[in-house]
Amino acid sequence: MVNTSNKIFNAGLLAYGMSGKVFHAPFLNEHPGFNLKAVAERSTKKVQEDYPNVLSYNHIDEIFNDEEIDLVVINTPNNLHYEHSKTALEHGKHILVEKPFSATTAEAKELFALADSVGKSIFFYQNRRWDSDFNAVKKVIESGKLGKLVEVHFRYDRYRNVIGPKAFKENPLAASGLLYDLGPHLLDQVISVFGKPISFHKVLGFNRENTLVDDYFQIQLSYPDSLNVTVTSSMLVLNPQAAFVLHGSKGSFIKQRTDTQEDQLLSGMKLDNPEFGIEKEGSEGILTLINQDGEKTEEKIPSLAGHYLPLFDAIYQNLSASKPYPVTRENVLIQLEILEQ
Repeated sequence: MVNTSNKIFNAGLLAYGMSGKVFHAPFLNEHPGFNLKAVAERSTKKVQEDYPNVLSYNHIDEIFNDEEIDLVVINTPNNLHYEHSKTALEHGKHILVEKPFSATTAEAKELFALADSVGKSIFFYQNRRWDSDFNAVKKVIESGKLGKLVEVHFRYDRYRNVIGPKAFKENPLAASGLLYDLGPHLLDQVISVFGKPISFHKVLGFNRENTLVDDYFQIQLSYPDSLNVTVTSSMLVLNPQAAFVLHGSKGSFIKQRTDTQEDQLLSGMKLDNPEFGIEKEGSEGILTLINQDGEKTEEKIPSLAGHYLPLFDAIYQNLSASKPYPVTRENVLIQLEILEQ
C-alpha cells in the first residue's frame, strides 16, 4: 500500500490479546498511513516485545484521552463494544469495531447518530471478506459458471466440547454465545454477496454439558428467484465438513475453509513473507460442471492469496480521501436484525 496523501493517522488498541496481536497490530504497523501509537495493557506488558516504540498504557481511558490518537480499535469483549465505541466517539475518535458491532440494532443506530453528530467515522472489522477461501467462492459466483444458483451453504465449525475460559463468551451477557461470535462472519459474507434476504429462520442449540449460551446455530435465508442460503456453525464438529457448498443449475462448487492468515500470524510469520496468505497445496476448491451434452467436468479452482491489509487500506482511503468503506452501515443493520431476533 502507498501513502499518497502523506497523512498519517495515529491508532490505539484497547487490548493486546490475541486479536490485537494477530489481527490489528501487524497491519497498522505495516500500512504507511497509520502509526500504531499506543496499546492498553492492564497487567501483562507484551506490546513492546513486538513493537518497541509503541506506548503501553495501563488503562483504556489513556487511549481515549490521548489527543494525538485519531483511530481507536475497539477489540474488547463483545458486551463492551457499545460502551467503548460510545466513549471513543465522545472523545472525538474514529473507531474500528470488531464483530459483533453491537448487541442490538438500537445500539447501532444510536452510535451511528453519535458519530454523525461529532463528525467521526465508524468502521466495521469484518475481516473474513478478505479471506482467500471466501474470495475463491465469490470469483466462482461472479463467473456465472454455476448458472442459476439454487442452494448455498456456508459453515464455520470448531470442536470445543468444554466450557471455555472467556467469561464474556460463555456467560449469558449481551452479544455472547456462538451466534454472536461466528454468526457475524458468516452473515457478513452472505450479505456482501446477496444483500438483504426476503425472510430468515433461525435455530439455536445448547449441546455442551453445563453450557449457558448457544453453541450451535443454523440460519436459513430466503432470497429472490428461489435461492436458498444457509449458514451453520457448531462447537461440536470433530471432522469439519466443507465450509462452502454451492449448487446451481449448471454445476456445483465445494471449498474447505483454508485461509491461512490467522495461523501464519500466530506462528510469527511477517506480512512481507512471500508465503503469507497463500493456501497450502491441495486446498483448491472443486468446480464440477455439466455441459449441454450431459458430460461432467471437474476443475480445481486455486485461490488468490488472502490478505487483511486491504481492509486497513480501505479505512485509510476513507479517512484521507473520503472513499466509501466496503462494509456499510446497512450491511451491519441487516446482520444485527438477524442476530437479535
